[in-house]
Amino acid sequence: QVQLVESGGGFVQAGGSVSVSCAASGIAFSIYVMGWYRQAPGKQRELVGFITRGGRTNYADSVKGRFTISRDNTKNTVYLQMNSLKPDDTAVYYCNADGPQRYWGKGTLVTVSS
Repeated sequence: QVQLVESGGGFVQAGGSVSVSCAASGIAFSIYVMGWYRQAPGKQRELVGFITRGGRTNYADSVKGRFTISRDNTKNTVYLQMNSLKPDDTAVYYCNADGPQRYWGKGTLVTVSS
């Protein structure tokens, strides 16, 4: 059974930092492109960024320079470090595994107060 389980997040003040992680099981993690998406209240889900199996990263313009995605293939885990947070970053953050099949986590809420 495939599972992507996000953890971390929570409530943070603007300008602060928070880290979320996503632990995968049931997949050959190292061959998957791992992505982070977010969905703010009343908005569509959008790509935050992704990391390839070789470690190359790509970010949405809105988070470039503030967010960092990394992965540890020995722990089947992908991380999202978020710095200089803004109220507009408030959203449910979802982990995504893109490979032979596509899988989603259930999400973790990050709330940034002004």
